[in-house]
Formats: sequence, structure tokens, C-alpha cells
Amino acid sequence: MREILIVGGGYAGFYTAWGLEKKLRPEEARVTVVDPRPYMTYQPFLPEVTAGSVEARHAAVSLRRHLHRTRLIAGTVTEIRHADHSVTVRMTNGTDYRLEYDIVVVTAGAVTRTFPIPGVAQQAIGLKHVEEAVAIRDRFLTACDQAASLPPGPERRKLLTVTYVGGGFSGVEGFAELLSLASSIPKYYPGIRFDEFSFHLVEARDRILPEVSAKPGAWVVRSLRRRGGQVHLNTQLVSAEDGHIVLSDGQEFDSALLVWAAGNASNPVVRTHTDLPVDERGLVVVRADLRVGTERDLVPGAWAAGDDAAVPDLASKVPGAHTVPNAQHAVRQGRRLAKNLVAELRGGTIRDYRHRSLGTVAALGLGKGVFQYKKLVIKGLPAWLMHRGYHVLAVPSWERKVRVLSIWLTAAFFGRDLVSLASVQRPREAFVAGAAPNVVHAGTGGEPQPAAAEAA
Repeated sequence: MREILIVGGGYAGFYTAWGLEKKLRPEEARVTVVDPRPYMTYQPFLPEVTAGSVEARHAAVSLRRHLHRTRLIAGTVTEIRHADHSVTVRMTNGTDYRLEYDIVVVTAGAVTRTFPIPGVAQQAIGLKHVEEAVAIRDRFLTACDQAASLPPGPERRKLLTVTYVGGGFSGVEGFAELLSLASSIPKYYPGIRFDEFSFHLVEARDRILPEVSAKPGAWVVRSLRRRGGQVHLNTQLVSAEDGHIVLSDGQEFDSALLVWAAGNASNPVVRTHTDLPVDERGLVVVRADLRVGTERDLVPGAWAAGDDAAVPDLASKVPGAHTVPNAQHAVRQGRRLAKNLVAELRGGTIRDYRHRSLGTVAALGLGKGVFQYKKLVIKGLPAWLMHRGYHVLAVPSWERKVRVLSIWLTAAFFGRDLVSLASVQRPREAFVAGAAPNVVHAGTGGEPQPAAAEAA
């Protein structure tokens, strides 16, 4: 059997493997997916996870539940050596081993782009994985719990201050969803007024949401400001040491929560640890049919798709344009790649990837959104309903569709769940605290003491 290795289990990797399982005959080829996480993250749901509108597990699509004939390896590919058809896999325990293949599919995905700004590495949380979205939600709700017990002053102001860096879809949707959540806080925290919250969105460019045209982007800025958010355009984060935010426009304030959503960068394994051809951005050079290489120089046995591949955009009128790195393209590229791979194995026709955008839609909190398709722009509740309708159809498997829809319907009647589970990030803390009196330190010679007296 041919060995097909898929590097990464994100959108493009998952849909490639899923498509191969449906199309490959038994014993025709063996498919292996290498990814450190056992699930595919449905990233459009992450802003709603931060606000409690979607359960965290429902934004994660289990690989094992859907890929029944695919070998799954929990590890990270650290080097691709296509010259000898092998990769280096680092397992979760830190050991490395060599894995050989006949065909490689590079769908490693992008990573969060960062800059050497003082304090960011120590203070910021990203918004690319489910764990990060959960941490943002828990930190925000924990800060509200703490602030409700404090008198007015600098510490209370810091706890109720939220800063998002990045005005793309992730940053704007995450900012808007958390701002929407904050509007419901006074109902359950009588000691906190909504005007005590301070929400800051920092964007280095002169506009947000570059995926939509200027007028809808400006409308979103006005909408966020009307709702109490502060949008800093043409502004950069200068420092975040100890939670003290310094902006390039001269403003300074303390913030207990800093979310970094300032775009993506190419995956390091693709950018610097492969002998496959990459462009100046660190993306794999691919043809329109998703095979690695150029029209004149094809690399046999190598394919790529998704955020770390420079896929020509045949639907664009701009010469030399590439598809934008979003879920809409990654899903469809994965499906096309699976079909092309099977066609190559069977000597069939390999087709180019071509997809005309269906438009862009963003949720801006409960009942608020924006949609644009060419010159058509829809705002408010209709756009929000379109966002939810599209994504409940787009999330893979009926099982996930039903789960997500049920959560939305439940929230419509009972509201969001405002429970913070920040303690799950330290699961042994309570046990260690309770067991501490029983610990006998070496050299004391004492007897263990009971952790608690028996109840009378």
C-alpha cells in the first residue's frame, strides 16, 4: 500500500483525511495524520466560546470519532525531508523518531504572529485554540468575581479592563462577544455597573476587518464604540509589563486581561525546517491543483493546502493572487486535495482548485453582525442569523450540528452560563491543600497528622 502522510489535523488536513476515507478502496493506501491535538478546532466558534455561547467541546471535532481507518499519531512534525521521503516526529513525551512516507500532504496550519513587545509573552493569551478561548472566558469571569468584592480603586479598575490586540476577524469577533457578555454581568453582579468596564481594541492599521470594504468596517467601529468599546486605530501596543498597557498614541492603563489576535505567521516547520519550496512569506509553493511546485517544476509526491500553502486564486481577477487563509478555503481545498490524490493514484484527471468567495460574515455579539458579498452589505440581526445559520451547517458532522444548535436554543431561553472554571487549570490545587497536613517531611521524625477531624 502507498503510505500517505498528512502533516496537521486542522481544517485542510481533517477534510483531506475524511475525504480519502470515503474514496479510497480497502488496501489501496494507508493514511496517517500527525497532530499533537486529538481534535480539529472549529475556529469560527472560538469567539463564542469566550462568551459562553458555545461549549468548548463543541468547537472541537474529534479526529478519532470521524477518522476510523486513519492512523492517528499524537505528535508534532519538526522536520520534513522530502528528498528521502521522511519526517521527524516529536512525540508528546519529547522523544523523536523518523517516519517514512510515499506521499506527503502539508497542512500544518499557521501559528500566531507575535512581536518582541515587553510583557506580551508573560501576560497575553492567544485566540487560536479551544484552550485559549476557555482561559479568556474563565479569566474574565474570575476578574468579575474578584472585582465585585473590592471597593472602587485602581485594582478594581484593572480587573474590569480588557484589551484585545488585532483588528482582524478573530480579534473583532472576540472583542465584540466579550463586550456583549459584559453587558449581562450587572444583572448577576449587582455591585458592578456596566460603565465600570473598560474595553480596548488596538489595531495598527487605519481600519479593522480588512476582509470587508471600508464602509462596513467603519460601521463596525461605530457600533463597538456606541456599545462602550474603545477602538484605537493607527495604534500599536508598546508595552504590557505587569499588566500595565502602554499604547503608541500615548494612552496608558492597567488591564487584567490581554488577548493577542494580531494575525498569523507561517508554521516554523514549513518556513525553516523543510526542503520543499517556500516563498518569501514562508508558505509552501503550490500549483492550482494543490501539488507542490510550479507549472514548470513539479515536486512529485508532495501536496499542500490551507494556511501554510500559497494557493493560486483562480477566481480572482488580480494576476498572481493567492487564496486568503480562512476556513472557507481550507475546507474546500482539503476536499479537492482528497479527490485529486485519489485521481492520481488511479490515473484519473487532476483538477485545479477554484472557489469564488461566498462572502464574509462576522458575529458581533448576541443579535449583532455584519455580512458582505460584493456590494451587498447586511447589518445587525439578519447578519447575525446568517452567521449562525452558515456555521451550524459548516461545522462537520450532524452530531456537532445538533449539539451546537441545542446550546444556542438553550441560551435563547435561559441566557449564558456565567460559571468560571478557572480552577480546572490547576486541578490538583485543592487536593494538595487538603493533603498538606498529612505530609511528613524527611528528617522530622514526626507522625502524620490527620487532614481533618472526624465528624462527630
